Amino acid sequence: MSARRVALGLAGGFAVLMPLALLVLRGNPPDKAAAVAPPPAPLAAPAMSPPLAAAYERPLFGAANDAEDATLPGDAPALVGIVGRLGADAVALVRTADGATRALRIGESVDGWQLASLAIDAAFFTRGAQRVRVPLPVS
Repeated sequence: MSARRVALGLAGGFAVLMPLALLVLRGNPPDKAAAVAPPPAPLAAPAMSPPLAAAYERPLFGAANDAEDATLPGDAPALVGIVGRLGADAVALVRTADGATRALRIGESVDGWQLASLAIDAAFFTRGAQRVRVPLPVS
């Protein structure tokens, strides 16, 4: 038990004396007034501000391209929604030519159009050599 007390006393003494020894060996701490650096020089304003008119004119969230929608064939399925996790179990909800709504997995067909792939905001359908991107409707 006495060896344990000696070891504990030595560890406590080391913990108290080591910081003092480091301060003494390091020398006197520098004067705080001398250690303060002068304030940095102010930054110069840019000569010309960048033109922001183009940034203000474009849509904030990148609205669907109307020219892209105009190129859709009239008999292409209408995309109603996308349900599930992309790349795992997602299905496209499409409105058929007769007005019914169906859920399509990738590879399934409706009205001659095969669902090729899904994106977060669109479905890609193919028919022969034709490939169309059908965007989700904007609410």
